[in-house]
Amino acid sequence: MNASDGAPPTGPGGDLPAVAPQLRALRRRAGLTLEAAARSAGLSPAHLSRLETGGRQPSLPMLLALARIYGTTVSELLGETVADRDAIVRAADMEPTRAGGWTYFQAGAPGRGMQALRVRVPYGTQGDIVRVHPGEEWLYVLTGRLRLRLGDTTHLLGASDSAHFDSLTPHRLAAEDHDGVELLFVHTLLQSPTAALCLGPLTGELP
Repeated sequence: MNASDGAPPTGPGGDLPAVAPQLRALRRRAGLTLEAAARSAGLSPAHLSRLETGGRQPSLPMLLALARIYGTTVSELLGETVADRDAIVRAADMEPTRAGGWTYFQAGAPGRGMQALRVRVPYGTQGDIVRVHPGEEWLYVLTGRLRLRLGDTTHLLGASDSAHFDSLTPHRLAAEDHDGVELLFVHTLLQSPTAALCLGPLTGELP
């Protein structure tokens, strides 16, 4: 889909004066060329260039699409000041969340392009659920043994083993032993809504 030029041109007293410089800066921060970003957003390069130079103002759907592509928020695209996020997550502040038999702890700050978790997987939970979703995943086995199925191949990982894979590859995680398995888990959110976790309450259907 290619976006139309229906948005009014920017002029004196425009509503979003900070958008143009932010759009360019955040695209460059994401390491995207004008052509690549425009293609992902369904825009022409010329249209995106006009947005970045202030020649046109983006619609809300455009802002939402660009925020997703750049791994940021609409607030940051608009140049709004975001409160500093603490880089340190203390163990005492990691509140456990239980879903589908798994227990996971937020091990990273919210609102980032990646989500970091410490995960406990009991034996026999969610072992039949296959997941497919955009993004990448990295996991590291702390204790126990993990049975990881990627596509048609099954891998058995022990303590200190790790895996890094494209989340569009159908995958399934399960504890191999009755004592369960504990993992460090990082999932990119740049192409997914922030609520779309690989972990959590699932129905068994492919997302």
